[in-house]
Amino acid sequence: MSDTLTLSEFPPVSTEQWDEVVRKDLKGDPKTKLYYRAEDLRGLNYLCSAPGEFPYTRGARGDNAWRIREVVHDPATARAALDAGADEIYLVLGGQNIDDMLKALPHCDVHFEAGDRAAEVLEALSRAPVSSGSVDYEPLADFDRAARFVRAIHTPNFRPITIRANRFPENGATVVQELAFAIAEGVEIIAQLTDRGVAPDDAAQSLAFWFAIGPNYFLEIAKLRAARTLWSRAVASFHPAQAGSAKMTIYARTAHWTKTIYDPYVNLLRSTTEAMAAAIGGADAIQVGAFDETYRQSDAFSNRLARNTQLILRQEAWLDRSVDAAGGSYYLESLTDSLAREAWTLFQGIEAAGGFLKCYESGSLERDTAKSRADREAAVATRRTTILGTNQYPNPQERMLEKIERQDPAPRPARIFEEIRLRTERHAAAPGHTPRFLLLEAGDLKMRKARSGFIANFFGCAGFECQVSESLTGDPDVVVLCSSDPEYAALAPRVIQELRDAGKSTPVAVAGNPADSIEQLKQAGVAEFVHVRSDAVSALSAWQERLGVRD
Repeated sequence: MSDTLTLSEFPPVSTEQWDEVVRKDLKGDPKTKLYYRAEDLRGLNYLCSAPGEFPYTRGARGDNAWRIREVVHDPATARAALDAGADEIYLVLGGQNIDDMLKALPHCDVHFEAGDRAAEVLEALSRAPVSSGSVDYEPLADFDRAARFVRAIHTPNFRPITIRANRFPENGATVVQELAFAIAEGVEIIAQLTDRGVAPDDAAQSLAFWFAIGPNYFLEIAKLRAARTLWSRAVASFHPAQAGSAKMTIYARTAHWTKTIYDPYVNLLRSTTEAMAAAIGGADAIQVGAFDETYRQSDAFSNRLARNTQLILRQEAWLDRSVDAAGGSYYLESLTDSLAREAWTLFQGIEAAGGFLKCYESGSLERDTAKSRADREAAVATRRTTILGTNQYPNPQERMLEKIERQDPAPRPARIFEEIRLRTERHAAAPGHTPRFLLLEAGDLKMRKARSGFIANFFGCAGFECQVSESLTGDPDVVVLCSSDPEYAALAPRVIQELRDAGKSTPVAVAGNPADSIEQLKQAGVAEFVHVRSDAVSALSAWQERLGVRD
């Protein structure tokens, strides 16, 4: 593969041709500007800065050489990961002896996930320091000890304190909340450390931020740009001696919140766009979660796919060769500025309420996050937010019950649909059978095809079997009429009577919401109306209960 990138193989395209395509996409809307110029972004002072310059919106470095991070559990897998292309390791510490572990680890950047043992790790590192890395230590419970750790082991390339901003979106917080809460926590820590005699530069440089990267591609790129902008502004208020102390160190991980049990290979696509957003957004290190992490311990194959995702983005997409690729885009610059403004306003509200620690201990942050989580989960339940393969376009032949090796305790919006579908699988294996839905097409060709497709997709999310037919055949558990609204008034009573004459009490549902005949159809015996405004979770759960599908 050539290192010289040219466009000679593509035919030339004139500006007029591009304009025509844009006008077509905009449907000729005269109110929409075709061009944005410098004056449209007036007031965004950071546009005058280069990557690596204050306020670091465009990047904390002059290059985009992010580091590929891989999760390991022992020195042997750490060496294997480094040999396979990882640049640094994220060591999940269990019950191992820490001193022995430090001696056996290969020479590289080491980031420790130690949980309750984080302070113990820092004590060990004060005796045997590593050159670069971090520890998932949060000092909120004991700032005196945190100040001692910062003085003892802080070096330019080691971060003893990690602000786990990822815990906010992984529990349902919005991007604005994630940014504001992270900045507020960072400011709280710096203020507490400087009150204990730590220099502002040392306090700021002892912190790293860990962000989760979600599915909203452009929003996540803008989020990391806004995060650096906000943090530089916050640190500057402590008057550090060096401007570089205001640089934010960002560790990014593909979000667990977005992943699914069903159709798990779609997780590879989700992780790829998330990793790409992190790279373009200027993360310092990126960790890609394995596609099967929701239902089993990841193996060598899934870890390899996760690692290779970044290798492809680096070595084939060449994303490391472009610094701040988003820079200059009107949409992304405006989005960056909007996020920064909204997050700063929320941050100021937290400060006015007494600061991060007070709000955190009072539960106000948790309550705000819970509300955002409820809103996001409701959007999934009603399918306003699509989760491919889970609440839209499921694979009806897929079975995952026997593949689940461990329970995933982390919150995920897909979980509510997964629980419904796993309930169906357990019922079928009880022994029982998978409920069968007959989609009875009649009348208007266009409407019946559209509605039978909608119904198959809808009930497929619960793992129900759906068969399309133009006549009553077999012995289905439910019959769903798929036709046009005007035709239901005659169709429904005829089908229901035919079933009753055959001695069957099979429930009959209607695809759609025929407002003019709903009461008439209910009186005729129609059990339910399934349409685009239906709450899928409530409807599917109700049908399971009606059909005896229970845990």
